[in-house]
This record gives sequence, C-alpha cells and structure tokens, in this order.
Amino acid sequence: MIPDIDFREFHEHELPHRLASGHGALAAADAIAIGALAIRTDAGAYTYRGSVGDDARGTIEIVEGDAEARTVIGIDLESWRGLVSDLETPPGLFYANRVEAVRGNPMRFVRWEPALRAMFHGRPIYDPATIQLRDRAGAPLDTAASFTLADLDPGDDVRHFLATSGYLWVRDVFGPDEIDALLGAAHQLADEACEGDGGSWWGRNASGDAVLCRVLTAARIPVMRALHDDPRVAAIVAMAHTPLVKEAESGPDAVTVLWKRPNVTEGLADLPWHRDCGMGGHAAMCPTFVMTICLTDGSPGAGELRFLPGSHTMSHPFIDGRDAAAPRGVSVPVQAGDVTIHCGDVMHVSMPPEGDTGPFRISVLLGFVPTDARHHRGERHYNDVLLGRDDGQVEHLTAIVTRER
Repeated sequence: MIPDIDFREFHEHELPHRLASGHGALAAADAIAIGALAIRTDAGAYTYRGSVGDDARGTIEIVEGDAEARTVIGIDLESWRGLVSDLETPPGLFYANRVEAVRGNPMRFVRWEPALRAMFHGRPIYDPATIQLRDRAGAPLDTAASFTLADLDPGDDVRHFLATSGYLWVRDVFGPDEIDALLGAAHQLADEACEGDGGSWWGRNASGDAVLCRVLTAARIPVMRALHDDPRVAAIVAMAHTPLVKEAESGPDAVTVLWKRPNVTEGLADLPWHRDCGMGGHAAMCPTFVMTICLTDGSPGAGELRFLPGSHTMSHPFIDGRDAAAPRGVSVPVQAGDVTIHCGDVMHVSMPPEGDTGPFRISVLLGFVPTDARHHRGERHYNDVLLGRDDGQVEHLTAIVTRER
C-alpha cells in the first residue's frame, strides 16, 4: 500500500517541484525556527533547511548530505516512504523503534512534523492569527457552542459546526439510569484489569503506584457493546461529513473506557495536544471520528478535554498541555450524560485534573471510520505500538526518544 518512491528521484525532482508550487512557503517559517533536519537512509541523506530568498518569500532548501543539519535522523526506506505518504509519523516511528537519532535532539524530528506535512502534502500549519471560522450566516463561529439531540433535525447548523470546528458537544444525551449502568460496567472493568493484560493502559502517580488509565476491551460487556447501535449515537455520528462505520466490531478498541487520575507523573494519563492519527495511518484511515460519552464530570478539576478549533484541516505540533508555549484551546465543560464527537485530525488535549479529591472524569470512547479505512501494513491498530511493555505502562514520548538517543 506504500508507494515505491525512489529516495534520490524524490529529492532531486519531485520534492523541489512541490516546494516551488507553494509547499515551501507553507513550511518555511516553522522550519527556520526549529533548525535544519536531515533524513539519512541506505540510499543517501538529504537536509531540509528553511530559508528566506531575495524576494522575502520563505521556502525550504534541499541539500544533499547531512553535514550541516542540526538534527540527523536515520530511517529505513520503507518507513521513509510511509512518512512521505502521510502513513507514518515521527511519534509512531519512535514508539515502534523504527528510527534512530543519529545527531541532535530527537524531539526536533517530532517538532518538524507540521513542516514535513506542509512540504510533502501542502497541508497548512495552524496559525490562530489567520483562522476565521464562520457559522452558516457568515458570523464568527461560537466555538464554545453546545447542542441538544433536538438540534440534529434537520441538523444543518450542527453539521456545519462539526465540519468547521472539527468537534461537537451534545448535551443530555444519556439519562441518569443509563449513566449508572455504564459506570457500573466501568467499575467492573477497572476491577478486572491488571498490568500487562494487553488490553489496558497504565501510568504511575507521584507515589510510584501503578494507576489504570484506559481499558480497551470494554465491548465484552453488553451495555458497553450496545452503544454503537444506540439510535442517539447513530444520529450524532450522522452529523459527520462522510459515511462512517464502527472502527472495530469487537475486541480491543471497539469500546474504550478512560479514567482521569490526579498527580500522574509517568505514562499517558494526560495526553498532550495531539491528533488521533498521531501514531500513523492518516492517508489510510482518515477522516476518523471519536465519540466521548462523559460518565462523571468534565470540569477542569476533573480533567477537562479541550479542542483547537479548525485545526483538523491543518497541522500543529504535539505539545504538552501544561507547556508555557501550548495553546489554550476551547474547553468543553461536559457533564454526566453529555457527548462529544470530534474528527481525529483536530488537535485536542486531555488535561490533568486540577483537583485532588474528585470525582475525576470517566469517559467511554467509541471510534468510527470511513467504510474503506484499513491499516496500511495490515496490522490491527496503529496505537498498538504504545503497548510495548509487559507491565502495561505506556511511556510518554519524551521518555521514548530520550532512550533512543
């Protein structure tokens, strides 16, 4: 499924053509700020360097070799072809141990991803100063708006909001009795999960205790499995701009339960700003959509979810939500029974709880994909690279790349 791209031909002819067509100008400012990156394979090496020409227009210079690069990444040809085809990502390649940091800080390769996607595919880099999202009447879009099930018929405003912002918040979808039943199932899953079972994610808190962050096998419980076929779920999914089907019929990832935990110091309990195809597969799987059903509380004290409006048509670097340089985004203060659905490409962040006593956010996640979506290597799921440890601990990317150096 990965095109057989010739490394030298691509850099000598195809990529210069793409850069000259406008891709270079999209990537230049970001590339200049990061510093030159070189990609080294068995077929040779090339350096990408942002520059500004005599006409004051930015572009990317391609230089054969890697002597002048601030960061040099070693990669096999098949993985490089996947990167060029928007099927692989720097984080996914690091988690899969398929790249080598030859020189420099390996996180610069991760930071280069928006510029690489701009160079290779003409995908703009997110700039909040230029974002102008509009509602159907042409007025500025209220990116914090919420809806009800009644708004879905006929739903034109709702469809426009989802297509424009990349996410949607629907209030009061599930009633108290239904939420109690789902919470009971979640508690059962938590009681049965254990480190290293292959179906759960774990982290560690400040005391060094292992804490459960996710269970991927919730579909084995009937009340969870039935959610995909709930007519309210189907009505919300129908607001997407493309026909969608369940991501999986059964087994891992058909239905996932997420627990927010306070004071987590290791693992991925608190996801950084990311996209759901961050481990790979964009060109084969997207547009994916993820529905989140809130079972408790989604306030900042409980660990809130935030979105970056309009970012699903652009690229933005992965960054910890607590970083001083991170965007604030739009908070979605969901309550028990509320539902959100978002395009997998929209940047979103799962913030750590601001409180210590709870209740903390517990959510059910359902995945939906286009009818022709498939893993480009024929494997089960792109996120499986996160489950590389026998104890079920999912390491943070910074720990992975540091070990690679």
